[in-house]
Amino acid sequence: MFNLLRLIQNENMKIYLRPATWVMFGILITLLLIVGLVTKFLLGDATNENWQEAVIAQNVQNQMIIDEGGMPSAALDHYQREIVLNEYRIEHDIPPVETKSFWGYMLSTVNLISVVTMFTIIVAAGIVAGEFTWGTIKLLLIRPASRSKILLSKYLATFIFAISMLVGLVIFAMGIGALLFGVSTFTQPHLIFEAGQVVERNMFSHLFMLYSLSSVELLMMVTFAFMISTIFRSSSLAIGLALFLMFTGSQLVFILSQYEWVKYILFANTYLTQYVEGTPLVEGMTMPFSIMMLAIYFIIFNVLSWVIFQKRDVAA
Repeated sequence: MFNLLRLIQNENMKIYLRPATWVMFGILITLLLIVGLVTKFLLGDATNENWQEAVIAQNVQNQMIIDEGGMPSAALDHYQREIVLNEYRIEHDIPPVETKSFWGYMLSTVNLISVVTMFTIIVAAGIVAGEFTWGTIKLLLIRPASRSKILLSKYLATFIFAISMLVGLVIFAMGIGALLFGVSTFTQPHLIFEAGQVVERNMFSHLFMLYSLSSVELLMMVTFAFMISTIFRSSSLAIGLALFLMFTGSQLVFILSQYEWVKYILFANTYLTQYVEGTPLVEGMTMPFSIMMLAIYFIIFNVLSWVIFQKRDVAA
């Protein structure tokens, strides 16, 4: 255990001593600031003075869509829940979250998890392949630690980096959001439809849930990039392939959504937020099914990495 901790510490030092790592953090903070400034100064003025009328109009439109029929049952349930939630808002005087508000800004920062994913993919792609490229893999393997511990330390160090970026994302987002939009909406609740009734939840818990669900794609794509880096010893291949699939996977699933087998593709299951704030990409999919499929892919990726790294000949 002590050896593993020392190995993880060593990998962390390699990551954080690189100037590129701090450039990534700088880019992330810059993007947060840009999103905040664009939201505050360039987006159209948003006001909650007549929010009741807007909610009523939305309910009328949702009811018309329901009456037209011809939609999947999951989509029908979504529109019916929206109607119930809107009626609760009007009855209890709870306005929707404004875009130009603290919580509106914080919710928009969830999209920047994809940037964290990209940066972590870059780290994961190079953390194993780089040892072969620089010829330092032989020096690493002559240590008393086993190959399994060496690979595990690199894998864990990668996700420590990802967690540090996510924590930085939240902290700087909250600071920028409070500075630009104030904290007047701090106590505003989030409404969810649960067990046939509307429930008020703390916005912090809702934001944490969104960050957690959106980080599933980070976990899977980084593990995939780590596997490619380990198998092919090429960081460029791992980065290119992982980023290509990250940006095109969901579009591919959407194109093939009419086929039953598409639900077994990895990218049909990584977007778990679809079960909370929308409808599944493929009708009939459920959260437990997606979690099961993700677990299978996760095990396959890691087993391939471990087996091939154990058998890798580094004499050449």
